[in-house]
Parts: sequence; structure tokens; C-alpha cells
Amino acid sequence: MKKAAIIYWSTTILIFLFEGLMPALTSQTEMAKEGIRHLGYPAYFGTALAVFKVLGSIVLILPKFPKRMKEWAYAGFAFDFIFAAISLAAVDGFNAMVFFPVFTFIVLGISYYYYNQLNTVQSQ
Repeated sequence: MKKAAIIYWSTTILIFLFEGLMPALTSQTEMAKEGIRHLGYPAYFGTALAVFKVLGSIVLILPKFPKRMKEWAYAGFAFDFIFAAISLAAVDGFNAMVFFPVFTFIVLGISYYYYNQLNTVQSQ
């Protein structure tokens, strides 16, 4: 059980850092705005995306949120990572940049798996 908790918290903290802290600190930089423009999205999309990433990561990292909200946050991040990989591949072709959203999707999947493992044990 301790191993499951360590893996859950490690992966969830990584998601929080990548998808909560980094967008909160960098979403309004010129590089981030250019990244959104480069993919063909309007400027307001980057702002909305950053807000939802920060909110979703807060829901994942704080234990007192209801399970249903956590499920929605996991789903939102899954869609985010899938569509980020598709957008990068469509605009720039299949290159190394496509692997970062795929990698974070895998980390998210591990976090989700152990989140459910821990909840199964707690409900018994």
C-alpha cells in the first residue's frame, strides 16, 4: 500500500508541476503565445487552456475534492495531452515534440491507476 501511495503522489506531483505550476508562471510569456499561434489557435485559447490546467491540477493535488471532480480533471488532462500530440504532429510532423504530451499522458495514466487503487483500498 505504501508503494502505491508513493507512486500516486510522485506522478500526481509531476502532473501538478507540468500542468499547474508551469502554465501559471509561463502562460503569458511571448514564447507561450507564439506556441499557441504556431499551432493555429487563437490567443484566447492559450489563456483559457492555462486557466483550466491550473484549476485541474489543483483538483488533482488537493485530497479533499470529490472523486467525481477528480475524474473530470483526469479526463480533461487526457483530452489535453491527446489533442496536444495530434496538434503538434499535424502542424510540425511526427517529431520529438510529439513525445512530451505522450509522456505526460502516460504519467497521468499511472497517477489515475494508483488513484483508483488507493480509493479501492480505502473503501473496503
